[in-house]
Amino acid sequence: MSNTYLWTGAQNTEWNNPNNWNVVNGTNVTTQTGVPGATDSILIMSGNSLNQAGYTYNGDANAMNNAVKNMTPTLSGSTPVTVANVTLGGNGGPATLITGSTPFTVTGTLEDPQSAGFRNAQGGTYSLQGTDIHIVHLNWGTGGNVSYGTSSTPANITVDWMSGAGQNDNGNKSVITVTKGYDVDNSGTPAFRDGNNGNNNWNIKYASGAEKRNPNACFLSGSAIRTPEGDVAVENIKIGDEVVTFDWKNNRYAAKPVVWVGKARATVRPALHDDEAGYPVRVLKDAVSDGVPYKDMLITAEHCLFFKGKFVPVRMLVNGASIFYDKSITSYDYYHVETEQHSVITADGMLTESYLDTGNRSSFRQEGRVVALHGTARTWEKDAGAPLCVDRAFVETLFRMLEWREDSVAGSQTSANAPALTQDPDLHLVTETDAVIRPMRKAAHHYSFMLPPGTQSVRIVSRTSRPADVTGPFVDDRRSMGVAVAEIHLFCAKSQHDISAHRQAVKPAGWYPSEGAQCVWTNGDAELPLGDYLTEGKMGILSLQILAAGPYIIRAEETAETQVKTA
Repeated sequence: MSNTYLWTGAQNTEWNNPNNWNVVNGTNVTTQTGVPGATDSILIMSGNSLNQAGYTYNGDANAMNNAVKNMTPTLSGSTPVTVANVTLGGNGGPATLITGSTPFTVTGTLEDPQSAGFRNAQGGTYSLQGTDIHIVHLNWGTGGNVSYGTSSTPANITVDWMSGAGQNDNGNKSVITVTKGYDVDNSGTPAFRDGNNGNNNWNIKYASGAEKRNPNACFLSGSAIRTPEGDVAVENIKIGDEVVTFDWKNNRYAAKPVVWVGKARATVRPALHDDEAGYPVRVLKDAVSDGVPYKDMLITAEHCLFFKGKFVPVRMLVNGASIFYDKSITSYDYYHVETEQHSVITADGMLTESYLDTGNRSSFRQEGRVVALHGTARTWEKDAGAPLCVDRAFVETLFRMLEWREDSVAGSQTSANAPALTQDPDLHLVTETDAVIRPMRKAAHHYSFMLPPGTQSVRIVSRTSRPADVTGPFVDDRRSMGVAVAEIHLFCAKSQHDISAHRQAVKPAGWYPSEGAQCVWTNGDAELPLGDYLTEGKMGILSLQILAAGPYIIRAEETAETQVKTA
């Protein structure tokens, strides 16, 4: 059984002392005889008191205000500590976790102070002072002040997933390495970056294989939102208005008030892939079924439609005929409509989603009267009105069903011909001096390259393709994949040297996380350090074992070059 632990110890006292912890159960806070474990969540409040109405401390409702003081727990020794989720900050004062050299892992989410703490937390300050911290999900809110490390010793933080944009956060030049994915804006630029939104003095590194995620799932102007009084254009929805929501578990409709409306402006970046460029998706009238939607629907690519108890991003249903990226629209306003809980609502006669704040609220201008919204940023796993489904088995069935209807939908576009594919990765190396080295031998899954003396590193360069492009948008893998590399050996002076940098936990640029796989995929341009084996005039042979490659889409310019050569 997992619990939520609340730190109550004095400043700089020991984490592993049970006397420093209480347990929160709903609004009841009780003493505890243990310390947090790997499946438990923790709250480390800031300031000199919790000062939150509505909570009972050890059975005494009046004792809550002074229950929590001096929030600075210390980890000592080298025993690893793992917890599920961490909420630091709130109530305006500093909350610090001093980890020292103790490895500290957060298997869930670390919340920033704007959204931290109990109800109605007002933002605050927190810091992590340590050198070995791993966070699965780091979520930046829009206020407070965050620092990692100390003024003399920056921290090294590894983050799997980064959400939100943050604001007024100062990093002491601490290094944050994001390995799996991060939020981007509509231009494809990381939402959290040094010098943006008041974020200063950070050293943020995004792994080349990390997934870019645009959290903006929105309606374009003119989208008709169903209300108890009829359908209303989304740009005319105001805070306090009611919208009709669908309780799919009980198969009934109910009116719920709108608690927030946001508006932003998007400009398309045509150099990116269609699903990342910012083009809106047009779902033609009748594309889903007769009368659904009852008029053309315009939404952003990440916006979800509701099918059979699940939310599916519309980008995974784009067939180029009845559902397509409308490239005639290159800039537009888009809107969010939020209900108190993430809900299934109706737009243009189609069941879809209300806004789910996963940390990007600050990128929108609020429409209508000003209200204050507090509480933690939400997640699809815990707070969604229905499960998010990107499973191929489910989505491809929908895709084929909608594809089958294309001919009966007025205005359907002519689907583009399937792109020409090749299995040839065009694999080659590039040295530090930009010399291109082609393979001297190919045998089964092995490529061999002759390296000149003095070569200390090379780049493994190849064609790339995205599974979502070569297989179909119903495959939720938009990584640019090069080749899958297994064993690497360097032969020189009658010696064999195993090269394993690509298998390390922290990989050179251009390698995707391997997660224990037999091979490691490149992104088409992967660095490979070789050491100093080829000194003193020694030449070498580099052998790469390639377990998978392609198929790759042949670029238009490649086709043109081939036609010229054969003319």
